[in-house]
Amino acid sequence: MRHRKNQQVSTENLTIQLSHKIALVPTPEQITYFGKACGTARFTWNWALAKWNSQFDAGLKPNSYKLKKAFNAIKYGEYPWLNEIHRDAHAEPFSNLGKAWSKFFKDVKEGKPAYAPVFKKKVKCRDSFYVANDKFHIDGTPARLFVPSPSVSIFCCHLL
Repeated sequence: MRHRKNQQVSTENLTIQLSHKIALVPTPEQITYFGKACGTARFTWNWALAKWNSQFDAGLKPNSYKLKKAFNAIKYGEYPWLNEIHRDAHAEPFSNLGKAWSKFFKDVKEGKPAYAPVFKKKVKCRDSFYVANDKFHIDGTPARLFVPSPSVSIFCCHLL
């Protein structure tokens, strides 16, 4: 899970928490699930990047929305193991890829050094996956993190 610096915005009498830091204490089963979710996100990124590159090389103008739509049409038929992982893990890489290409083209246009998105390798990338804020909640002391996953739904965690 991503660790972010704790930030707060204060307006006169209102304080809004922008982020929180969580240290997970996963069981061996949960560690396996996290590995699968990270692998799913990496697989989806690589699938989308390969399709993007092939469409771009063919003279088409690819976009992340169309790629996500194409992937959703085939994902459970061709990749049934995706049913085991929460859908956010294989949905967010399309958005991330679109942002990466936008940054690349913006940097090219501005004359800055530009780096095209690259394929992710298991050992050479920082494994992570996305879970939307409305898909989990933290409850109790000690804190428990509830994530709607098909196999593992409760994670023990500590708020830092």
